[in-house]
Formats: sequence, structure tokens, C-alpha cells
Amino acid sequence: MSERLKLALGVLIALAAAFVPLIADGYWLSIAVTIMMYTALSTSWALFSGPTHYIALSTGAFYGIGGYLVATGMSDFEASFWTMAAIAPLVAIILAGAIGAATLRLSGVYFVIFTLGLAEMIRNLVSWVQNNFLGARGLYVLTDFDERHIYWMLLAVTVAVFLFGWLLGRSRTGFALRILGNDEEVARHVGIDTARTKILLFMSTGFFAALVGAIVAPRYYYIEPNVVFSPELSFLVVIMALLGGTRHLWGPLLGVVPFTMLWEAVSAAAPNATTMVLGAAFLMIVYLIPDGITGLAAKLIRTRSPS
Repeated sequence: MSERLKLALGVLIALAAAFVPLIADGYWLSIAVTIMMYTALSTSWALFSGPTHYIALSTGAFYGIGGYLVATGMSDFEASFWTMAAIAPLVAIILAGAIGAATLRLSGVYFVIFTLGLAEMIRNLVSWVQNNFLGARGLYVLTDFDERHIYWMLLAVTVAVFLFGWLLGRSRTGFALRILGNDEEVARHVGIDTARTKILLFMSTGFFAALVGAIVAPRYYYIEPNVVFSPELSFLVVIMALLGGTRHLWGPLLGVVPFTMLWEAVSAAAPNATTMVLGAAFLMIVYLIPDGITGLAAKLIRTRSPS
């Protein structure tokens, strides 16, 4: 399939997705919002973790920063939603750059452990500041938005993530990432600034995660640190991306849709079993389909094609 045909197909899918709120409401519109949210988060996560092979569990931290800054600005400083939604991703970029500079020299389990603790550290810090200086634990986010508006805003972010990924794949940075992903030592020897490349990509995931958190904030109405700084969200994003596959830009989408439906069913039927489902899903993906659905499909096609 040519690049122009792929781009045209992507535009058609985005246009079709824009009509979902006009034909769905209630429960199914809520599911559509959740799917769009995780599509943006998982795809932006895969843009960094796919080529670098760094398992970042920091999505919940950046997502929480976006939601909490919107809530704080609107509740305590009477700022508009749009102002805070513009500020939150910029704050996340600065934080992601600082974190990346300090931690992306780490590798393997050390990086995973640090990013896992990041959301918890920020949650406790925000709770401490809120309780000791702001006088209230939770914040209200009152807007005129309903789920249709949130869906369309998330769709715009998702389109921006895909467009960013498409342009990245055709840039010098994208080429450097492919070399870095194959062998970081080789990438250094050919003159690629691997640290700078990884930090820039990590900053992009922080930007998009915070933007999504800011947009979703009105969906909660009432926000407290335990709600938005959720380590569970970080694991969900990783599982969905790995399930679909990170070697193709559209791969995470194939993991988001089925796992969102499964997660909603489990949460409704057995809410106490969600942690077990997360662990079981992660183990099954790692051991049975380490390359995701897209990798499994490619392997099946190769085995069935005539030599």
C-alpha cells in the first residue's frame, strides 16, 4: 500500500470516527470516549517505548499532571479550561525533559522501577501540598462539556498523535530511532546523540499524556490525587500497546479496542479482580504474543506464504 493511500485511509477513518457521537449515546458513547483516550495514550507511549525498548510506566504521572493542573487552575485561580489545558502539557514537557535527562541513562529494570514510582511520588507530593496549603483535598472541574465534546477533543489529539508519528517515521530522528532500537551502541558509533533522541521522544509522550489528562478532567467533575495519579492507568496503556504491537503506528489501536471492552466487563462484573486481570494479561502477552497482534499476524503470513 502506497504512503498516499495509507494517509487517505487514515483521513477516512478519522472522519468516520467523528460521527460516532451522533449515532451513539449513553454507555456506548462512554466506551467510545475511553477507547479514544487509550488510543491516544497507547500510541504516544509506543512512539517512545517501541523503538527504544524502554518500558515507561510514567503515563499515569503525566496524565495526572494534566488533569490536576486543570482542576487547580479552574478551582483555585478561576482560570479558564482552555488556558489550563494549554499550560498543562507545557509543564509536562519540562518535567519529562528533566526526568529523561536524569533517568534515560538507566536501563532495564532500573528505568521501569523509577517510572513506576514517579506517579506515586507525585500523587503523595500533590496530596501533601493540597492538604497543608490549599485547604481542600478535592477540586471541582465544572464546564459545559459533555461526553460528545470530550470525545471530539480526544479524537483531535489522537489524530495529532498519528500525524506526529507518521512525520516522525519519515524524519532523520525517526531514522536515528530505528538504528537506536536495533543497537544503541552502533547508534552511538555512527554519531547519533542517543540521549538527546530518547529525551525528545520521552518529552513527546509526556506532552500528549498531559494533554489527554487535561481534556478528560471535566469527565470527572470532582478530582483528587488518588483519582488522576493512577499507576493502574500506566499498566493499562502498556498492556494495550503491547497487545496490539509497537512495530506499526496503528498497532496499539488493535490492542486498545478489545482490551477496553474486556476491562469494562471485568470492572462491572468483578471489580476486585481487576489487578489479577492486569497481571494475567501482561504475562500472556509476554509469553504468548511478545510482538503483539500485528507481529503474530505478520509471522502467520510469512509461514503460509510460498517460499
